[in-house]
Amino acid sequence: MVASTTGGLFSGTFARGGAAPEVSDAAWLAAMLDVEAALVTAQAAIGLVPAEVAAEVGDTCRPEFFDIAELGDDAARSGNPVIPLVAALRERVKPELRRFVHYGATSQDINDTASMLIACRALVPILADLSACADACARLAGEHRGTVMAGRTVLQHAVPVTFGLKAAGWMSALDHSRAGLSELCLPVQYGGAAGTLSVLGDRGHEVLPRLAAELGLADPVIPWHTDRTPVARLACALGMASGTLGKIATDVKLLTQTEVGEAAEPTAPGRGNSSAMPHKRNPVGAMSVLACGQRVPGLVASVLGGMLQEHERAAGPWQAEWETLGELLRLTGSAASWLREVLEGLTVDASRMRANLDATRGLMMAEHVVARLGGTSQARGLVDAVCARAADEGLPLREALLADPGVDLTPEEIDAALDPAAYLGSALTFVDRALDAHPNATRS
Repeated sequence: MVASTTGGLFSGTFARGGAAPEVSDAAWLAAMLDVEAALVTAQAAIGLVPAEVAAEVGDTCRPEFFDIAELGDDAARSGNPVIPLVAALRERVKPELRRFVHYGATSQDINDTASMLIACRALVPILADLSACADACARLAGEHRGTVMAGRTVLQHAVPVTFGLKAAGWMSALDHSRAGLSELCLPVQYGGAAGTLSVLGDRGHEVLPRLAAELGLADPVIPWHTDRTPVARLACALGMASGTLGKIATDVKLLTQTEVGEAAEPTAPGRGNSSAMPHKRNPVGAMSVLACGQRVPGLVASVLGGMLQEHERAAGPWQAEWETLGELLRLTGSAASWLREVLEGLTVDASRMRANLDATRGLMMAEHVVARLGGTSQARGLVDAVCARAADEGLPLREALLADPGVDLTPEEIDAALDPAAYLGSALTFVDRALDAHPNATRS
């Protein structure tokens, strides 16, 4: 189990995996300092500041030199944490060089670029867990390509599917979510007081590509202080990934119900225990994925609502992004880490899946019977009536069909029509196509 590193009472659920430490206060401080150091390095490279500034600021931009709690207290008075951080940073630099610290920048430049750097770093473990989840689904799809089970629509038995098809659907959705996150453009921010970089004369634009290269971020066409598209796209991509994780967790939760029993989460001492009932084996992994995912849509909405910003600098909507973005990354990362454990250790009970196909005593195959009778409206009406009789009298559909004189099928033809494995359509082909589209797929 990948434990939380934050040590909070609820962090085991909501801060699991590798993303949480990348959005901590310490990580934010480190990212801001990285941006300040990269900024002077980029400026020195084109002669805008003395070369010695880059060396000195780089040596000074070390998190251990700064007190997070003190910066936080000062941030409440100044409006953001960059202001007291820059003041503290300048105090550690030679007096004659201090004016080159944070040169030409505004606080939002540092905070926005740090947020993109935070996202870039947090996405590394998130993408790794999403990839592992998808690979686990690929393995399940290959192993259970032809494992027949009940398809369920509106929580009722529909027609037969295979568990391989279900797992392939999970895999495909995960691949889409992973692609959406990996293809994001995470740009640096550097526009100065109002997006003109006027302090640097007519050379400010030359800093952007060098700053981007220093930090491994994208080079924007222009500063984006009140164009929150980069943040909104990130939030939406995280929201979609979280929704995909939650959909799979919902399926697992339902498959592990006592009355269904078609799958089981991995076991470990104490995992899934109840404080009252010794026999319980709760789906704690799926439950935790869903607990994280339940909180995500509201956070995405908060980011989208914050796109309504005034003129060249927002008062309120921008500030609301700071913790919101960190929460989105942390919760999505935690959900991905939880689901990875679930999928990599998921136990599939093929015999129970087969047994559950018979829960309605053949009624699931009624559509196939209609097709065998010609697929006409008359055939549909006939089978509707037979199904109603079977349900009312508690008869297996086979018995009701054999007893109805209007059903022009031999016993052998009825048996063939009622065979779930003979009514899978293109299910196996769809599994194969999904696996072909996924890297590292394993087939059995």
